[in-house]
Amino acid sequence: MRGNISLTEPLAPGSAPATLSDAATRAIAAARRAIRAEAEGLARLEAAIDERFARAVELFAAIEGRIVVTGMGKSGHVARKIAATLASTGTPALFVHPAEASHGDLGMITSRDAVLALSNSGETSELRDITLYTRRFRIPLVAIVGRTPSTLAEAADLVLPLPPVAEACPMGLAPTTSTTCMLALGDALAIALLDRSGFTAREFALFHPGGKLGARLLRVEQIMRRGDQLPLVRTDASLRETVLEMTRGCMGCVGVVDEEGRLVGIITDGDLRRHLTDDLLAQRACDIMTRDPRTIDARALAVEAVALMNDPARPITQLFILEEGRPVGALHLHDCLRAGVV
Repeated sequence: MRGNISLTEPLAPGSAPATLSDAATRAIAAARRAIRAEAEGLARLEAAIDERFARAVELFAAIEGRIVVTGMGKSGHVARKIAATLASTGTPALFVHPAEASHGDLGMITSRDAVLALSNSGETSELRDITLYTRRFRIPLVAIVGRTPSTLAEAADLVLPLPPVAEACPMGLAPTTSTTCMLALGDALAIALLDRSGFTAREFALFHPGGKLGARLLRVEQIMRRGDQLPLVRTDASLRETVLEMTRGCMGCVGVVDEEGRLVGIITDGDLRRHLTDDLLAQRACDIMTRDPRTIDARALAVEAVALMNDPARPITQLFILEEGRPVGALHLHDCLRAGVV
């Protein structure tokens, strides 16, 4: 407990405990006003999206280089995030600080690039040199601005204006709603470019190898068992050979291959139990195997393998990975769990 407010008991949405102090009540009201103001700003931004946005997407998609995102102050912080989002979703991008650009970093911008400049006022003096540089070398310049006309808007090849919005700050001074709209517009550009290019989850995984997200985006080939780890027997293998190979593989199953090494079936612990009859020892692998087992591609995401194994209609715990019909890997549900894929 801190004062009269519980830090462990969750509140129902929209409710507040009767023991809240006046200061706490005012804080909650201020927070809700701020969020409401920003939500209204985002609604206006959504309504303002028009053909200029589509032209910006086409412009950025056509360049051979990168999108160089720039801005000063709070707009600069937003610009950094937009550059990171673009880069992580398949559109090469980087952030260049406008002040550093005036002291040598203009060399980071090439004639193959395009510049995305952010300024709510459109009069940010630090953007002067980078703006002039784009004009001198005919580098496409797209501006996200809150005021038109403005110096930046007039210099740009294409303007994405922010709609008139009230800042969440009660004095109307601190950039709040305006920067939220800038960030949302940058995200919208990134998603539209992602959609246009057909960027896939597998490509996304290449840029996100770490942490929980990285675990979810692991590919089957990164965690599958290979080589001698694969439990395999021929179709004519005896039950004794089959059980020994199943035990050696420690997967609770064994793959059954034909004379050309193609997977034709699978035998699991469950298959052995289902065929537990007096003549079981006389059976061959081909007699008790499950034909046409489910398999998965090595390039598939590990989460796809988990979903396949957890199919409620037919749950399983093992998958084989094939290449031209031949087993090149095997995956157990426990392999996915150990890798953090859930």
